[in-house]
Amino acid sequence: MTATETPRRPAAPGLLGGWISRLDLALELGVTVETLRRWEGQRFGPPCVRAGRKVFYRRDGVRDWLQLQEVPVPRRAGGRR
Repeated sequence: MTATETPRRPAAPGLLGGWISRLDLALELGVTVETLRRWEGQRFGPPCVRAGRKVFYRRDGVRDWLQLQEVPVPRRAGGRR
């Protein structure tokens, strides 16, 4: 691990094994926690669940949401110039 890398936290075992915290998801996606909060407020982004003040994302739900964000690159009309 280099000095600029953020240390990874181990996955939660047991009950929360299939879930990821907002902080961990932000680290995985390379966005800030505030971005995930904003997305939730705009009803954009992966679905989440609140347990008190904690917010969790189902890993499979995040993967499904990411697949829906995939957009094919449109081809330009015409040939070479």
